Amino acid sequence: MPRVIVDCAIYQDGCRAEGPADFSDALDQARAAGDSFLWIGLHEPTEKEFALVTSEFGLHPLAVEDALTAHQRPKLEVYDDSLFLVLKPVRYEEKAGTVTAGELMVFVGDSFVVTVRHGEANPLSTVRERLEDTPEVLAHGPTAVMYAVADAVVDHYLDVADALHEDLDELETEVFAPDGSGGQNTAGRIYAFKREVLEFRRATGPLAEPMTRLAGAGVPFVHEGSRPFFRDVHDHLTRVNEHVEGLDRLLSDILSAHLAQMGVRQNDDMRKISAWAAMAAVPTLIAGIYGMNFRHMWELRQPWGYPAVVGLMAGVIALLYRMFKRRGWL
Repeated sequence: MPRVIVDCAIYQDGCRAEGPADFSDALDQARAAGDSFLWIGLHEPTEKEFALVTSEFGLHPLAVEDALTAHQRPKLEVYDDSLFLVLKPVRYEEKAGTVTAGELMVFVGDSFVVTVRHGEANPLSTVRERLEDTPEVLAHGPTAVMYAVADAVVDHYLDVADALHEDLDELETEVFAPDGSGGQNTAGRIYAFKREVLEFRRATGPLAEPMTRLAGAGVPFVHEGSRPFFRDVHDHLTRVNEHVEGLDRLLSDILSAHLAQMGVRQNDDMRKISAWAAMAAVPTLIAGIYGMNFRHMWELRQPWGYPAVVGLMAGVIALLYRMFKRRGWL
């Protein structure tokens, strides 16, 4: 069990307090004090490792199943003895251009908080330190931890959204480069970027409803003083979702504009090919006529016949070239 326990501590009046090493005794101590709570953090526990936590904290079996199997969408579940919040922290690899989502589950109940983390994305590394530096927030009890975790996840969403927007600006510049040097697989790159935005949207979009509920009234285990903090998180999340929707619309517009641009270029190429083919057809036609070997072609017996035919070919070609050039086909 120590392998999966990241940290375990009792907090009293907003300050970290010394407590028993065994979390079962620590929970009893926190409940006996009345103004304390226990915060235990776990990383990818197995079913056997999580069974002791389940029995000691009285967690609901459905929430436990979700916490163990992961692959959940962001949500808030209310049970008789606890709240269960699912968050999806994300990590953006700028070099690879990929968005990777982890999972973070938060159980809040009577004098306890249990956080279960899956994946590499870890917003909790500084949450404890930040909370311990603000005892006035931590004094709100277990919901202060839920707020701080949600706030850290959403604030990182803003950073990821900004990074995605910067990369999108670079992609847009390449796609609409004046020299047409956008690359051979531009549509594929745009589509791949759109998939990463969709992955990001799966993490941010469904979280709006849980944050709305936590910011309102009627949710058990939520300290009254914590609701303004959840409203702040909701406001930040709204900004993120608006940013993501803007990215998605802009990507769709860029893809449509790129396809239209490709169609225009293909039309230009076809017009150029057609113009050159027309100019090549004229001398071919004239040469074909004189290649029929008719007997009664009086100009063939004249010394100026050959230069006249060649001049005719050159004149018609020059006339066609001038006409196509004026119309922008060449």
